[in-house]
Amino acid sequence: MNEKILILDFGSQYTQLIARRVRELNIYSEIVPYNKVPQIDDSIKAIILSGSPFSVTDEKALQVDLNQLVGKKPLLGVCYGAQYIANYYGGKVERSAKREYGKANLSDLKAGEHFWSDIDSTSQVWMSHGDTITSLPEQFELLASTDSIPVAAYKAKENVFEAPVYCLQFHPEVTHSLEGKTILKNFLVDIAGCKANWTPKSFIDQTVSELRNKIGDEKVLMALSGGVDSTVGAMLLHRAIGKNLFCFFVDNGLLRKNEFEEVLQSYEGMGLNIKGIDAKQRFWDELKGISDPEQKRKTIGRVFIEVFEEAAATFDGIKWLGQGTIYPDVIESISVHGPSVTIKSHHNVGGLPEKFDLKIVEPLRMLFKDEVREVGSELGIPDFIVQRHPFPGPGLAIRILGDITPEKVSMLQDADSIFINNLKKNKLYDKVWQAGTVLLPVQSVGVMGDERTYEKTVALRAVNSRDGMTAEWSRLPHEFLATVSSEIINNVKGINRVVYDISTKPPATIEWE
Repeated sequence: MNEKILILDFGSQYTQLIARRVRELNIYSEIVPYNKVPQIDDSIKAIILSGSPFSVTDEKALQVDLNQLVGKKPLLGVCYGAQYIANYYGGKVERSAKREYGKANLSDLKAGEHFWSDIDSTSQVWMSHGDTITSLPEQFELLASTDSIPVAAYKAKENVFEAPVYCLQFHPEVTHSLEGKTILKNFLVDIAGCKANWTPKSFIDQTVSELRNKIGDEKVLMALSGGVDSTVGAMLLHRAIGKNLFCFFVDNGLLRKNEFEEVLQSYEGMGLNIKGIDAKQRFWDELKGISDPEQKRKTIGRVFIEVFEEAAATFDGIKWLGQGTIYPDVIESISVHGPSVTIKSHHNVGGLPEKFDLKIVEPLRMLFKDEVREVGSELGIPDFIVQRHPFPGPGLAIRILGDITPEKVSMLQDADSIFINNLKKNKLYDKVWQAGTVLLPVQSVGVMGDERTYEKTVALRAVNSRDGMTAEWSRLPHEFLATVSSEIINNVKGINRVVYDISTKPPATIEWE
């Protein structure tokens, strides 16, 4: 990359948001743990210190040597970062009488300060801190206060350091800071001098060039899922190495209705060198009688590796394994506190790199999901793939509660197809982040015609989210839900009841298993 912003992560829940807001300004950013600071070279235009759940007054406070950073590049401290800088240079940071959390309004903005260009004098900001900066070090000066705290923003005095230092007690990256994005722009463009020219097209051009240099004439094997991540990754590799990319798409018997045929056809239309593998009976046989969700996931992962092994053996001279890893996966693996506690196994199949003597290539490892979609559109990938809702790796296996049978899969595929097609027909599909149907291990009494029925229940699930970390249930119109319910019950034999899931994440997860 020609220029980038380095974000030091001190463990804040908002660190990824900082990176996203910077990238929304067409400026490339990378997150690194506070204790793994790389060489500060010419590619780095500025450094941001994130917030943290820790207090700078704690004995075990997370610490970084500011002498390695201050004066080298323009520096922005956010929340903990601001408190840490104040404390480091001799200011006073004390525990707040009560935790300051929520909306606040700036006051007493320093006049004539570029940092406040186009910012309202009482701009709303978002506070989330348990410490307060009560006095500044002598090398720094006040930029703004709020009604409740004396130091909401400050900066290093002119010529104290070789590069400017700005600090914010609030979080400009969250949407509740109404002009936070403008504040970040003022710092990154006006003060740090970023060109703001990182776009999907520039990413494609640079990535394709890097892939050509890295892979050369060697061959790459890649399993595609039909989802946006693996598809965009494959198209970048295709642009770089053409027919030296060998792909396959496995029908594990747990895909959506007609998905295998439709996706395979679209891939061939994009010019990809792809082979379809019908393995559905094999997966169904292996899953027979298994009801535990984690065991289902592990079984699917194991069988996929077996299928992958057999497929890989049909290709000669493969040196690389392509994967659709995206940036949130990378961040989690290098986070300050290590990978999160496993709630359920990740849908990406593990074990492949260890089983094969292949080098890994991950064209999307530095992109967020929404950026992957933008790159996909720029590459000319059809909208029905680019804008497709996320779909779990284990597929319908974790949307069928209990054991898996071909009959249950067929029943759920039909019900889910009705739900999704109605979302598209009513122009609701793109207003929902993810939607799916869940087959429950519940039978209930119903009446159809003059007959008593005792049949299955499905739950409709639709959520709105940015990245899947949190989600709100979608407020779909009652008339729409009534139409979908009626159509499912009238057309899918074996289902006589439809319910709608109105749970948020957290505490619920998006998928039921």
